Amino acid sequence: MFSSRQSALMAIAASALPGGSHACPANPDERFGCDVFHLEVMRKRLPRPVFVKLEKIIRNGEMLDPSIADTVANAMKDWAIEHGATHYTHWFQPMTGLTAEKHDAFWEYAGGRVISEFSGKRLISGEPDASSFPSGGLRSTFEARGYTAWDPSVPVFIAHGPKGSTLHIPCFFYSYSGEALDRKIPLLRSVNALSTQALRILRLFGNTTATRVSAMVGAEQEYFLVDRRLAALRPDLMLTGRTLLGAPSPKGQELGDHYFGAIPARVLAFMQDVEMRLEALGIPAKTRHNEVAPGQFELAPLFEEANIATDHNMLVMNILKDTAAAHGFLCLLHEKPFEGVNGSGKHNNWSLCDSNGNNLLNPGSTPQDNAQFLVFLAAVLRAVHLHADVLRLGTVGAGNDHRLGANEAPPAILSVYLGEQLTDVLDSLIGTATGPHDKRATIEIGVSTLPPLPVDLSDRNRTSPFAFTGNKFEFRAVGSSKSIAPVNIALNAAVAGALDDIATEMEASIAEGTSLNDTLKELLPRLFKEHLPIVFNGNGYSSAWPEEAARRGLPNYANTVTALEHYSDPSVMNVFLRHHVLTEREMLARQDILLDTYIKTIAIEGQVLSDMARATVLPAALKEQSEAAELALRVRSLGLEGDTPELARFNTLRSGTSGLAAALDALDAALAELSAIEDTPGKAHFAQGSLLSAMDTVRGFCDSLEKIVLRERWPLPTYADMMWSH
Repeated sequence: MFSSRQSALMAIAASALPGGSHACPANPDERFGCDVFHLEVMRKRLPRPVFVKLEKIIRNGEMLDPSIADTVANAMKDWAIEHGATHYTHWFQPMTGLTAEKHDAFWEYAGGRVISEFSGKRLISGEPDASSFPSGGLRSTFEARGYTAWDPSVPVFIAHGPKGSTLHIPCFFYSYSGEALDRKIPLLRSVNALSTQALRILRLFGNTTATRVSAMVGAEQEYFLVDRRLAALRPDLMLTGRTLLGAPSPKGQELGDHYFGAIPARVLAFMQDVEMRLEALGIPAKTRHNEVAPGQFELAPLFEEANIATDHNMLVMNILKDTAAAHGFLCLLHEKPFEGVNGSGKHNNWSLCDSNGNNLLNPGSTPQDNAQFLVFLAAVLRAVHLHADVLRLGTVGAGNDHRLGANEAPPAILSVYLGEQLTDVLDSLIGTATGPHDKRATIEIGVSTLPPLPVDLSDRNRTSPFAFTGNKFEFRAVGSSKSIAPVNIALNAAVAGALDDIATEMEASIAEGTSLNDTLKELLPRLFKEHLPIVFNGNGYSSAWPEEAARRGLPNYANTVTALEHYSDPSVMNVFLRHHVLTEREMLARQDILLDTYIKTIAIEGQVLSDMARATVLPAALKEQSEAAELALRVRSLGLEGDTPELARFNTLRSGTSGLAAALDALDAALAELSAIEDTPGKAHFAQGSLLSAMDTVRGFCDSLEKIVLRERWPLPTYADMMWSH
């Protein structure tokens, strides 16, 4: 029997949300990008001189020329209104890790009439309140001014609502004094730094036609779906995105029958709606399937330039959540919604592509192409080896701490998986090949070609956080709920530094009269030998790996708090300062924001757990205990003595409720102590240690009680209810 409050929550959750007002074309060719103001639309709607200027601005990543702004804005407005738009918004990504938007109507009121108005000035920039977003001290509360500015490299798009549509303008977000208040600005800085250094390498190999090198990204997205009617009865899911208590389901993922299994019809309908919306926004969704855990699924797109891929992934997360609600689901993007089954990650597939369309991480068919590939490979190994701590910082978060290293995801220790064949090649270059494959791996730089390296050059190593998969690297440690911007900022900046080092040495050698081949014959073996310790093709889950990693000098930052302590290390800061990806103030601000977010996340979880256990679990268990006591007394009144089953049940319940009450008192004391700590690092360490430990103790008692309280009396949907009801 549900309470009136529970019944109301379930009714609200079960009510279908109204769909959007826009119907996309049925033909996929017409549907793809139909809600995007892309180049072909611009070509048709803009005067040719304006279009040529705008295309050049987009291609080169420049800011919009004010001389054409009004013309572009007017064409954009007319197109948007034709698509049902009544409002526009500067869509940006503040340091909350989410997206933000403020809608303004196109309409102006003049002389009792309504006219549509959208100027170039409004297109180029806006002024949202910056004081209410996390700034890490870059903005004071009384300093509200912040600015948004259109990023022309990402197309504007239409988002449809039930009664109209809104034009979304992807934007930068920065302070009155010019500091980046978002992740888009440093991401573009990192891309530019990477391009500049990569072009130096290409020029040394005689490439004079490439004008730019882009970081290309394909971000796989894992997520869980839970029926909204069940989720509405779980305050932990609604407020924190994960279950703070819950006994394991009798059946979880042990049989592996969910992975790649037949997609449930209700879920498939949801996926198809998601894909329709993504196609309309020009987001190339390619793959959908069941993931390992019951109730877990995955969506994977094609590769795009890093900046566009980042914006698109933010849209993917928004659309997943929005569409799930319309289908009666709650979409969980948390890294670990359910204990005891696999959590969710976001595989960040990363490669480099020049403006001529060449993948620089794809071994070529000529000796020179192979030599060039080896240079870029050496740069990536150098970047990960020297700056593993920097890359680890791109994966931090309270949610991801439950996942990394938990024998389901890559460990927190950064290493590179190359596979047996490519590792043999490097061993041959260094002169240390001893395995059975040295003969096929023996090559001479600049003279012979590499052996064929197919995309599936060996078995996948799911335990590796950074794996080479034939023509790209797959960074598997990113959290499912997080923006992919931080990890790509870190990766781009670290590789830019490595390319800078290599290019500088090559240029100096060639300037002294050494040929390119001779330069590479001396340089590459030395680089590979220096950085081979970062290569690990073994089992990252094994108990021996942390010891081996320590012997190799690889850092092991097991949790977010430990990792963030190193954010302000000079060696870390220099990676970003070196090519002006972030300023020192911007870096320290981010460290402060990430620590503050971590503390607040754990504190909220602790308070929610305390409230749930006191208001739902403990009363249900005490009622069960009371009935067990009455039953034990009745049995004793019949003259039955000793440890009867009835008495044993009472004692078990009594032990559980007493233990839970004491654990809750300890949890509340820990929450009070956390609140009293003033310094941020001390607060973070307390949250990570004492508070999480107190929460684990409470959960242990709750989960034990769940197993013995009558099912109809247990007040919360169980794991089995939530994970198998699709």
